[in-house]
Amino acid sequence: MKKEAQRKAEEFLKVASQFQLGALPTEQRHPLTYELAALSRNDIPAALDILKEIDLGVVSFVTPRLPGIARLKTAIHDTLQAGNRVLFYGCGATGRLSLSLEYIWRHLHQGSPKAEQVTGFMSGGDIALVHSIENFEDRPEFGARQVRENYFGKHDLLVSCTEGGETPSVIGATEEAARISSRKPFFLYCNPDHVLHEQVERSRRVLENPRIEKISLFVGPMSLSGSTRLQASTALMLAAGTALFDITPEQMSGFVSFMQQTDFSFLKPFIEEESGIYARGDYILYETNAYGITILTDTTERAPTFSLTGFENQNNPARVPSLSYLCLRQAQSALEAWQAILLREPVTIEWTELAAIAGRKRLLGFDFSAKVRQHRRALVAPRHLHYFNINRQGDELCFSLENHKHNVKVSDLHPLFEHLFLKMVLNMHSTLVMGRYGRYESNVMTWVRPSNKKLIDRAIRYVEYLLLHQNITGFSYEDICHQLFAEAEKMKPDQSVVLLTVESLKKRAR
Repeated sequence: MKKEAQRKAEEFLKVASQFQLGALPTEQRHPLTYELAALSRNDIPAALDILKEIDLGVVSFVTPRLPGIARLKTAIHDTLQAGNRVLFYGCGATGRLSLSLEYIWRHLHQGSPKAEQVTGFMSGGDIALVHSIENFEDRPEFGARQVRENYFGKHDLLVSCTEGGETPSVIGATEEAARISSRKPFFLYCNPDHVLHEQVERSRRVLENPRIEKISLFVGPMSLSGSTRLQASTALMLAAGTALFDITPEQMSGFVSFMQQTDFSFLKPFIEEESGIYARGDYILYETNAYGITILTDTTERAPTFSLTGFENQNNPARVPSLSYLCLRQAQSALEAWQAILLREPVTIEWTELAAIAGRKRLLGFDFSAKVRQHRRALVAPRHLHYFNINRQGDELCFSLENHKHNVKVSDLHPLFEHLFLKMVLNMHSTLVMGRYGRYESNVMTWVRPSNKKLIDRAIRYVEYLLLHQNITGFSYEDICHQLFAEAEKMKPDQSVVLLTVESLKKRAR
């Protein structure tokens, strides 16, 4: 095992310079959240106030940039008017927001030919909505292949979303679209041009390509360091959605006012209840009648961010229950549930080298139908299963967990803003639940799962930060990398490779 760990470490170090992204603002620590972990345990209202302030800053940031987003709005309008297609593409959180935009579009245009003109897809296919495909995002040729397999035409428009502006699969897709279509693809990202130009060669290639339109949506560091599922994906969804749905300045201003007036302290009992359920060894089943894709966007991101067990697959006889899962009670089969989540047939990767992990058979093993209630109760026994309902009832978005209930009137919001609001609510909720669960320190993701090269670099940097915080020096980036891979080879599923690496290096330093 030591030889295998050494081999993997050396392989990463050969290309590490391409993935050392600590200089990017999206990877840095937010100055307002240094005490986030402590606040999640001791002062939830104060933590919620800080998270609201940061999120509101993102929403307010995009508002004055509507003129710049107008270029994208015009390109989308012209493409649709000509009878061509608009495709949104991303990876991880931005892939999920791409699928969310398609869902909202289809919801608004059900029964119309227009419904088929907008497509969302993500690195790894639709299965990556619930379970990431390891190392897929590191391969630009995979992104390019997905573009071709989506029948991207010579007059279609690709809108690529990448939180940091450096994701290889998204860059590969964008460059392929620039070669195929007469319409310049758009590339949306959340870091300053000059930093990307200086730090990341593949990003520099995009920035210097006259065949690609660029829109920087720099919103600063994330409230949880490096967790771009938070503010970066919010800014990207807001900007891309504003262009797609022709959002007016008045509608945007109304959403800003709605956010300002919302008292997020209603989440306190829900955060305490869910974290208490996990502390007792029990499990959660999220249930919904209208928000499947938005709930999945948050709950499935928790696994790689906090090293949680991913959603269990019903086709796996050795499956282990995830802390939470999703149920669409109106669906009677796995396929029907997926159709309700996407408002279309699921799209999978059937390539020879990936079909076993990204193909249709495995996708349908993630069963979110009414049958999951029985599956989950049997799987978690003798522990208990608790139900967190998030539904649309009349004009209201309704939350219910145990004896806690809260309703928010959302009927005046455009569906884009309704889903975006729920996304931000769930982001706040899960971030503080995980803080109480001990899955980060300060605002540093000490339980990050290094499932791709960017996350390997992030884990190494977090080890370095924790060592320096304890006044331990003398270990190089290479030293930490080797130790990280050695720990990864022998660690148990419920352990943090970052913390294990820190402890091993501390012993070596004595």
